[in-house]
This record gives sequence, structure tokens and C-alpha cells, in this order.
Amino acid sequence: MTPSRLDIAIQLAEKHKMDFRANLVVGGNYVSAIEHQGLVYVSGQIPRIGNTVVMTGRVGETVSLAQAQVGAEVCALRVLAILEQHCGLERIGRVLKLNVYTQCSADFTQQSEVADAASYLMATVLGQSSPHTRTSVGVYQLPKNASVELDAVIALR
Repeated sequence: MTPSRLDIAIQLAEKHKMDFRANLVVGGNYVSAIEHQGLVYVSGQIPRIGNTVVMTGRVGETVSLAQAQVGAEVCALRVLAILEQHCGLERIGRVLKLNVYTQCSADFTQQSEVADAASYLMATVLGQSSPHTRTSVGVYQLPKNASVELDAVIALR
């Protein structure tokens, strides 16, 4: 039997020592996801596991590309966890757009490679529903000194 999307996501989360089913805390006056006309807009997620931001600092200075990619995977898992709590992963029809922000040094130019980690994780969990558009941006600072932040737009079935 083929594992479900949820089973795959839980397995990937366990590799990062993340409880995929844990409630995710919202850190301000906003919601983590809004559904409107068959689309779900997921707020920006930083690589937080429990109460700890697990990847902090500037990529290209104190954080390596490989570490930033781990951070992007955690961000993608948080997006998927929010979607599971909001509507269930089986209702995802398509990932439409990922925006990936990398806090980086002025000479770091591998933002797309950081974002690739999130895209690959989405493909692993969602299969044919995962091809998406994407923007990869280098920024000076992110909330809580996070190395990476990711938001998403998802179409439901």
C-alpha cells in the first residue's frame, strides 16, 4: 500500500525531531492560514520546532548553504502541518506558489538552492500536486533572526 501524504510528512518531520501534529503557535495578530475561494494562503513560516528557531543567522556568514536548506525543509514542513490542521493534506489540489526568503550576506547568490530544499520536500509529500511557481529572495533580516522564511499559496481540490 502506498503511504499517505500525512504518513510521508510525519516521517520527514521525525527526521528533524519535529512533532508534525503539534499545534503551531502564532506569534502575533494574524492567522496561520486563510481559505478563500478554493485557495489557502499560508503565512510566512520560519524554521521553528516547538519554541526554538532551529536555524538562525546570516547564510553565507554564520550559516552554510546546507544548514539553510535544512531550515527551508523545516519551514516547508510547518506549511504542510498548518495545511493538515486547516483542511487535511489530502485536500491539496496543487501548490501554486512558494515564496522563500533567505537572510544572507551581500555576496551570497544561492537563494534558489536554499528554496530547492523546500520544493523537493513538497514534491516528496505531495507528488504530482507539487510543481509550483516560486520566488527566492535574499533579505537582510528575518523575524527572530531566522535564516529562512517561507510562505505559500495552495489550491484545494
